[in-house]
Amino acid sequence: MKLKDYGTAWRILRIPSITDQVYIKAQRIRSIDTKGAQKIDEGIRTEFIGIVNYSVIALIQLELGAVDTHENMLPEEGGKLYDKYIQVARELMLNKNHDYGEAWRNMRLGSLTDIILMKLMRVKQIEDNQGKTFISEGIDANYYDIINYAIFALIKLDYENS
Repeated sequence: MKLKDYGTAWRILRIPSITDQVYIKAQRIRSIDTKGAQKIDEGIRTEFIGIVNYSVIALIQLELGAVDTHENMLPEEGGKLYDKYIQVARELMLNKNHDYGEAWRNMRLGSLTDIILMKLMRVKQIEDNQGKTFISEGIDANYYDIINYAIFALIKLDYENS
C-alpha cells in the first residue's frame, strides 16, 4: 500500500492538480490504445488503478480540503476514508447497474477511456467555474463516475486476460 510508503503527502494536492493527474493517466491509456504500443513498462491496467486511487483522493480532498504543508494523517485514517468512498462508489455502481442492465459489459475499453476523459473535461469546466453548477452534477458525482468506469475497465481487462 503506497500510503505506508509515502504517507499522506497527497494531502497538499488541490482538486485541479488531482484532476490533471487523472487526466494524464487517462490520456496515456488513450495514447497507448491509439498507437497500439507503449515505451514504458507500466501497462494500462496500472493506469486504471491510478485513476481509481487518485479519484478517491479527490473525493477525500473535497471533504477535507487541501493543506498547505504535509499534514500527518495516520495510514489507518487514510485507509478508512478510502474504504468509505470506495463503498459509496460501489453502491452507486450497483444502483446504476440495476437501472442500465450492466450495459458497460458491451462497451469497448476505448469507449470507457473516452468517457473518463469526457468526465474530466466536465470537472475541469466546473473547477474553472469555481465549483458552481447550474443544473449539472458536481465534481464529486463526476469523480464517482470516473471511479466506476475505471473499475469497469479493470474488470474487462481481467476478463479478457483470463
